Amino acid sequence: MKNAVQRFGKFLSGMVMPNIGAFIAWGFITALFIEAGWLPNAKLASIQPYMLTFLLPVLIAAQGGKMVGGDRGRVMGAIAVMGCIAGVGGTDGQPMLLGAMIMGPLAGLIIKKFDEAMDGHMPAGFEMLINNFSVGIFGMILAILGYYAIGPFMSGILAVLSAGVAFLVNHGILPLVAVFIEPAKVLFLNNAINHGIFTPIGAEQAAEMGKSIMYMLETNPGPGLGVLLAYWAFAKDRATKDSAPGAVIIHLFGGIHEIYFPYILMNPIVIIAPMLGNAAAILFFTLTGAGLSGPPAPGSIIAFLAMTPKTSMLISIAGVAIATAISFLVASPIIKMAGAKNLDDAQSKMKDMKAEAKGTAPAESVSIGLGAVKKVVFACDAGMGSSAMGATKFRNRIKPLNLGITVTNTSVDNVPADADVVVCQVTLKDRAAKSAPQARLVTIGNFLQDPNLDALYSQLASRGAGAAAAAEAPAQEAPKSGKAKVFVREGVKTGLASVDKESAIRAAGKLLKELGCVDGSYIDAMVEREKLVTTYMGMGVAIPHGTSEAKGAVKKSGIVVMQYPDGVDFDGEKAYLLFGIAGVGDEHLDLLAKVAETLEDEELLEELKKNADVDKIMRAFS
Repeated sequence: MKNAVQRFGKFLSGMVMPNIGAFIAWGFITALFIEAGWLPNAKLASIQPYMLTFLLPVLIAAQGGKMVGGDRGRVMGAIAVMGCIAGVGGTDGQPMLLGAMIMGPLAGLIIKKFDEAMDGHMPAGFEMLINNFSVGIFGMILAILGYYAIGPFMSGILAVLSAGVAFLVNHGILPLVAVFIEPAKVLFLNNAINHGIFTPIGAEQAAEMGKSIMYMLETNPGPGLGVLLAYWAFAKDRATKDSAPGAVIIHLFGGIHEIYFPYILMNPIVIIAPMLGNAAAILFFTLTGAGLSGPPAPGSIIAFLAMTPKTSMLISIAGVAIATAISFLVASPIIKMAGAKNLDDAQSKMKDMKAEAKGTAPAESVSIGLGAVKKVVFACDAGMGSSAMGATKFRNRIKPLNLGITVTNTSVDNVPADADVVVCQVTLKDRAAKSAPQARLVTIGNFLQDPNLDALYSQLASRGAGAAAAAEAPAQEAPKSGKAKVFVREGVKTGLASVDKESAIRAAGKLLKELGCVDGSYIDAMVEREKLVTTYMGMGVAIPHGTSEAKGAVKKSGIVVMQYPDGVDFDGEKAYLLFGIAGVGDEHLDLLAKVAETLEDEELLEELKKNADVDKIMRAFS
């Protein structure tokens, strides 16, 4: 349940956060030029309603459409939300920020499904005509739907939400939201609740009154500041105490609230301090009628005050001070009574929680007896991509230890009976256990960078270097034939514009098809493979390929390279190089081995990810 909420919140905030700069611009224009602003100017203030009514919803809808349907989804999302805006009366109606969060992804989904249905069925020479008219026609239909249905419906929803906020304010119970805000922040739901919930409601209030208290609920730096100051003053662990001053600066002036989350996790009961501190500040803001003109992003004292109307500057400062003081006073005795907790442990825990918030389960700890290990098997779904590169990299890593250990790869359902250790991703552990009940399982997040791989290496290294390495099994070495067949210049694309994950995978599949490596069904199999478990390898590299059931769709082995200088989002991780793979036998493994070796050169890898041309990539992997 928590993971589902985190993913949903991450999706909502993902539509807003890339456009925060536009919100800040709108907030500055409001704070400066409205009648009660710092520099009242009626002409310049007239820009504000157009930004709120048209610019912000269109940007959000376009981003939502792009997240689901790529560039075509972006255009459709922008078209669709205009119907919502017109349906509620334009500048005379309510801002359609929430409507944009619906119309954008809906538009992206529709055009994505249309493109999937047309894949392989589009008449030659009519591609541009069909692509343009499909966006125009579907966009028009959604705009009409937005005008008559979604716009008025979302206007009603927003009215209900605004009435709920007014009820909380009028009855003096708005401070109770702090009970939910502060724990949610530590669970990495801060962006979700701030940008997904408070910002749209705040925009509605700011449009009417020039300010909104909703912008102050999550962003107040005072609660976290009080906790950090208490640790600075009273922490018993020297490392923790010494780290607090730097954290104070980062939190207060940088607006990075995540910096204080580990300090909460060290002593979870300390969460009471920011809860009470924020509740007191919200009560003070409610009683004084405070509010900000726009969202302070990041939540630093600088941004907080920059969005404060000139008549409320002292009130905002006082609210931050109140939250800081109460949080400090509550946290101090708790920290005094607590033992010398270790910050490193809390930070490690926080990394796992952050990975979980991204929808990636943290890797399980490795603690296995490895005295008699002779064979380590890396296993993925099909055994031809992720596991092959992971095995190569790990084989090269342990080679200097002279342990005589064979490192190979296979599909998760065909682990050999002589495997002593099986390395696989967390989501495949049940299948691996069934396939190799005799082997010890090491579960990981990705095959290139993972703490459990480091732990496995450390335990193997502790055995010490052997006097002489046993001859490595043939399975360790990838065949040296066939490289020219699987990697050709036509299979390298550089400088590609960022798209969503599925579009990038389909693009790699289409290129494999164009090169005669696969038929059309393999492209869908690549998408299905990604749904099973991510093909993101770490280090900015992904290796999309088909499922094991799709081997019949492979005509010949091939590898294509897709370079995205701005990256492709793989569930919270950025992939800059995509290696699309179609494998018959072992013909492609030597190239994957070369890729794995290249990844050891971090400087070269950075160049290949963002700046290298086709010739550079060909030389690197040939």
